[in-house]
Amino acid sequence: MKRALSQDDLKRMVGYQAVDDYVKSGTVIGLGTGSTAAHAVDRVGEKLKSGELKDIIAIPTSVRTKEQAEKLGIPLSTLDLHSDLDVAIDGADEVDPQLNLVKGGGGALFREKIVELCAKKFIVIVDESKICDGLGPGFPIPVEIVPFCHEHTMRVISKLPALKGCEPVLRLGNIANNTADGDKPAITDNGNYIVDLKFKTPIKDPVAAGQQLKATVGVVDHGLFTGMTTVCIVAGKEGIYIKEKKGGEEEEEEAAFDLFG
Repeated sequence: MKRALSQDDLKRMVGYQAVDDYVKSGTVIGLGTGSTAAHAVDRVGEKLKSGELKDIIAIPTSVRTKEQAEKLGIPLSTLDLHSDLDVAIDGADEVDPQLNLVKGGGGALFREKIVELCAKKFIVIVDESKICDGLGPGFPIPVEIVPFCHEHTMRVISKLPALKGCEPVLRLGNIANNTADGDKPAITDNGNYIVDLKFKTPIKDPVAAGQQLKATVGVVDHGLFTGMTTVCIVAGKEGIYIKEKKGGEEEEEEAAFDLFG
């Protein structure tokens, strides 16, 4: 009798699938941050070691990812030297029907966004639990803000029209955990704070919400990644399947392979 696959098994499968399908020798790639993206980083390291991949240059999206990649012997660079990426691979905290995302649960949202916007293809890897009907209620929207006058900035955010009803909560303790596990503000790799916006109902217009957040003085960036996804690789109970937008509408392909076959 086969054991049931754990959530980490599913994360590993989509991470490996993304690298196998989209990372080629001689390319510049963006390495995401988080528990799912870590499996993709592992896969890049494995394929470099075996010789299946050669001449890769990688741009990490966090200090954690940089340290992981260095241990695996993955050649690293920065956007200052390599600003045209062939592909970026990263996880997400929520994915809506239009393939808009919530990201930043691990606290690396600004570096993730600046790297992934530079990629010709942005491959999102998730397990089925991250698929939702609307962004907001299932996972708080992280917002990176400067420490100066942060309480004022939080009040301004709470009054933005497109974010009506949100409850801003300052992240405390570990930056990679949006459940408070300390009494001091969590600090990002950029020296800033994270505010998690909690919602009881889905955000009606994620694009407008993102625009209003970005226009707020004191906000560095936010975890709404709208219109960026090329392909979303999803691991579910029946197998791995692909979601992609074609002609403005989301389309879903059949399972890439049966997890239990």
